[in-house]
Amino acid sequence: MDREGFRGFLKERNLSADELEASISIAERFESFLGERGQPSGFESSGSIDAAGFVELMISEGINSYENFVALARYGLFVENNELYLTFFGLIDGGNVIDVIHEKLGESVGEEQRDEVFRGIDMPPLGMPSSQKPIVTRAVMKQMEAQVDPETCRKVLSDVAHGIPREYYKEEREKLLKAKNIDEYLEDKRRRAIAQLEKHRDEQTLFFNQEITDEVVDFVKSRPDMLTGAREGDKIIHTKIPFMTKEYLVETDERMKRYYACHCAWARETIKTGGPQISPTFCYCSGGFTKQPWEVALNQPLEVKMVKSALKGDIECRFIIQLPKDVVIGLEKG
Repeated sequence: MDREGFRGFLKERNLSADELEASISIAERFESFLGERGQPSGFESSGSIDAAGFVELMISEGINSYENFVALARYGLFVENNELYLTFFGLIDGGNVIDVIHEKLGESVGEEQRDEVFRGIDMPPLGMPSSQKPIVTRAVMKQMEAQVDPETCRKVLSDVAHGIPREYYKEEREKLLKAKNIDEYLEDKRRRAIAQLEKHRDEQTLFFNQEITDEVVDFVKSRPDMLTGAREGDKIIHTKIPFMTKEYLVETDERMKRYYACHCAWARETIKTGGPQISPTFCYCSGGFTKQPWEVALNQPLEVKMVKSALKGDIECRFIIQLPKDVVIGLEKG
C-alpha cells in the first residue's frame, strides 16, 4: 500500500489528523484482508466480490461505519479502481434510508404505531448488500401501507430525502433571492447543472456513479425536464436523469431500461431480477429527495406528486412539484 501517497491524497480533503490516520488504517486492513485471500496485488486489481467479503467482515466486527466506507471509497479513487470506488460508495449512498423512515414514521404516527409497523423487521446494517435490500423494503412497505393511511405514507416517505440535512442546499436559497424570478433562477440552475456534466465529461470523472459521455450530455440537454426540472405553469416537472444514462441510452430491453433508470439501492435490484415486488409508493422517497432543494430555495414546505416510476413499469421516473402562488406571479429580489 502506498501509505504516504494516500496520506497526501487525504490531506487535500481537509481531514483532521485522527480522521486521516483512521482512513489509512481501514485501507491497510482491507489490503491485509486481500493478502489473506491470496491477492497480493491488493486494491489495484480487486473488485466488487473482494469488497463484499470485506464488508461482511466489517459488519460482523461492528466497524461498518460511514467514515470507514468513505475511506475505502476514497482509496478506490486514489488507486484509480472505479469498481471498488463504486462498490463502497454505493453501499452508503442512501444507506440510512430505512433508518430515516423509521425515525420519520415515529414522528408522524407515534413510536407505538411505528414499532407495530416495524414488528418482525430487523433494521438493516450499513453496508447490507444491494441484493438483500429489496427484501427489507418490501416488508416495510407492506406493513406500512397496511397500517398507515396512504396520505401519511406518502408524506413520511417524501420527508426522508435520503437523510440529507437541509443546510446542504442553503446556497440554492441565496441564488433564488438574487434572481429576478423563478424562471431566471431555474435558467441559472440548469446552466450550472449542464456545466457540471460537461466538466465530468471533459475530465473523465464520474458523476456520482456514472460516466458522462457526449451522448449523455446531449440527451440531458434535449430534456429540459431532466436533472433540474422545467416549469409548466404553477408546477415544476422533474424527470430524474437515469442512474446509468450511458447504458440506458443503448438498452433495448424495457426491463433493463427501467433498471438503468432507477436510482434506488433499496429497490432497483428487484427490477433486474424480478424479485420481491415493492410498492411504487416507496418512490415518494425519491420524490422527497427531488423536492428538498426547492423547499430550501423557497423556504417553505412543498407538495410532490409521483407521475412515473420505474417500480410501477415506466422507463423513467418523473415527479411534479407544486409551486406556491406568489412564486408563479414572480419573486421580487430580497
